[in-house]
Amino acid sequence: MTGPVGAAVIGLGIGEQHAHMYAKLPDVELRWLCDFLPHKAREVQGRVGAGQVAASVDQVLDDPATTLVSIASFDRDHVALTLAGLARGKHLLVEKPLCGTADEAATIKAAWEAAGRPHLQSNLVLRAAPVYVWLKSAIADGLLGEVYSVDGEYLYGRLHKITDGWRKDEEYYSVMGGGGIHMVDLMIEMCGGPPGRVATVGTNIASRGSAFRHADFMASTFEFPSGAIGRITANFGCVHRHHHVLRVFGTKATFIYDDQGPRLHETRDEKARARALDLATLPNHKGCLIPPLVRAIREGADSTAAAQREFDLICVCAAADTALIERQPLDIRYV
Repeated sequence: MTGPVGAAVIGLGIGEQHAHMYAKLPDVELRWLCDFLPHKAREVQGRVGAGQVAASVDQVLDDPATTLVSIASFDRDHVALTLAGLARGKHLLVEKPLCGTADEAATIKAAWEAAGRPHLQSNLVLRAAPVYVWLKSAIADGLLGEVYSVDGEYLYGRLHKITDGWRKDEEYYSVMGGGGIHMVDLMIEMCGGPPGRVATVGTNIASRGSAFRHADFMASTFEFPSGAIGRITANFGCVHRHHHVLRVFGTKATFIYDDQGPRLHETRDEKARARALDLATLPNHKGCLIPPLVRAIREGADSTAAAQREFDLICVCAAADTALIERQPLDIRYV
């Protein structure tokens, strides 16, 4: 591409952060802001200082100068909007989760292939956190030895958002797909690929008596082809600040991130102290994945591996849901 990338944002809750990032990039023209509440779009336009307020989703998607679209609507709308964007040949950045089931992932993948494989990415921002960028490199360099276990805890700490918000009205809402997916994504990255099998248990004790009808806590155990084991919990009802915990166990070292900060245990000596890691555990912006995505679009980079990563991730989370519903372990089906 020689000119700027034309961008648009559909859904202006978290999507406002996408808009701010697009507006400040010199090689991007923010063309459209779209929300089902027009006054919200106008307010965001005033704060961002760029973009036109769209009268409809079709106005955004039918614009030939719009190349990249962020979809940041309610979760229930992600599939329809993603399919509509792919049908118009758009590159897409979709807030998590991309979809909820393996069948939906298969439908999206078929549409993506029919569209010529444009860039399709989910906005899982922990991928860009400096500590996890370092950890991925450290594992690749052998610093941890062979990884044999990954434990991740997604501590949502915002019970009111499921008991009072839109999630309580969903026919099915998954705390794994809606939040734990961040930790599942990191687990897959640290284990070098997706797992083959999953077992899940769950409970709704924290939200019992409310309008929320689904498990507010899920715990899934994943088996990897390497023999490694992953354990991920999605804990939406916890009395805790919004936070996450990650432990990666290798044969040479152990990485831990919790309330005490990120650190590395490099010996079994009981008198030794862990080495503190002075690395940020969150990215610096909710739109942090946008600049590299824009660069990939401009350079015509192959989108296949990145998109397949998203399809695999959905299949893993969907299998965790199915294992909970069926109350039995199962093999994970990939698309």
